[in-house]
Amino acid sequence: MHSFMRAIGFEQLNNVQLEELLNKVVASHDYIHTATDSQGNEFVQYTMHIGESMGICACGSYLENGEFSMDYYYPFFLGSGITSHEQVGIEKHADKESYAAVCDDIKVGVTLIYFLQNVGEYLSFFEDSKGGFPFNVTSTMAGLSLGGKIILPINKNEKQIRKNEKTNQNRNHLIAAARDGDEDAIESLTLEDIDTYSMISRRIANEDILSIVDSYFMPHGIESDQYSILGEILNYYYVSNSFSQDRICVMTVDTNDLVYNICINENDLVGVPAVGRRFKGNIWMQGTVNIRN
Repeated sequence: MHSFMRAIGFEQLNNVQLEELLNKVVASHDYIHTATDSQGNEFVQYTMHIGESMGICACGSYLENGEFSMDYYYPFFLGSGITSHEQVGIEKHADKESYAAVCDDIKVGVTLIYFLQNVGEYLSFFEDSKGGFPFNVTSTMAGLSLGGKIILPINKNEKQIRKNEKTNQNRNHLIAAARDGDEDAIESLTLEDIDTYSMISRRIANEDILSIVDSYFMPHGIESDQYSILGEILNYYYVSNSFSQDRICVMTVDTNDLVYNICINENDLVGVPAVGRRFKGNIWMQGTVNIRN
């Protein structure tokens, strides 16, 4: 079973139950999208919702007798809003007709890689446009988590909040300039990192790291689309899995000005979420590419 099925409310499924569930996805799907894949074969994507904005997707192709042959499946959660306006590159995975989307967002300081949810739409666009991919795309991302905890916020006054916002804006401008080859910007960022390292080394002797670091976003494990994150909760609500009746907590999280949704099984969440508190955990990042012609 896909390990992240638990994140959308399927904690315990044996092989027979999983097969029945996947057969139901194909037989009672909410959406179906067909397209031509990278090898010229027909690609079929079945989608079934099992709760608000979440569900299961089964992907594969039709055999000669018209029977559907599933290549792979995955649980999904659909994010809301626009997470990133940066240019997106898309690469096919080596073992199956699934894709990873890549974008360099200066807000988080790392190359963002996420599992592409709307593969059928992407392949259809490629087929219609004869392989041309537009640059005016945006990304809507969402994370599935198997475990996390709620952390209290750092106590900051209005003056500190405004100072931090200004510092982040200046740093983003410097990073953008450094990406264009500005040597002064590169030097300024290097000196800033040295000062930050010195400050953390001095304070860590007497303070907890979570009282110094407000948020972070960094790769986790060996899979490129999984991250360890700490971010402020902007909003949260609960939804139910219509099959298992498990409650799923959905949070809108701000990590270094990158705003996206996270869903986690209530049983895997330690602490009580609240606006202003922080979420700390590991996520599998998914997302859609919003193509605007």
